[in-house]
Amino acid sequence: MKRQELRNGNQLIVRNLEEEVVRELKLRAARHGRSAEAEHRDILRQALLPTAERKPFKDFLLSMPPVGEDSDFERVQDDGREVDL
Repeated sequence: MKRQELRNGNQLIVRNLEEEVVRELKLRAARHGRSAEAEHRDILRQALLPTAERKPFKDFLLSMPPVGEDSDFERVQDDGREVDL
């Protein structure tokens, strides 16, 4: 990111967040050794800005080697257990 882009002072205020979300943001920031604000910026960048290293999920699936037969992955019928009502 260019320095000029950082100097323009764009702000985003997020209100009415659940306590749990704020707590998890602060914990995640601490694990990464940065402020909650810096962590928030990084989360937004990762979610919204395209990166060269991030492949589409379709490409990931197509890269998987063909192993096994379709019958190896068939779902076994499970009728659950009997319950006395």
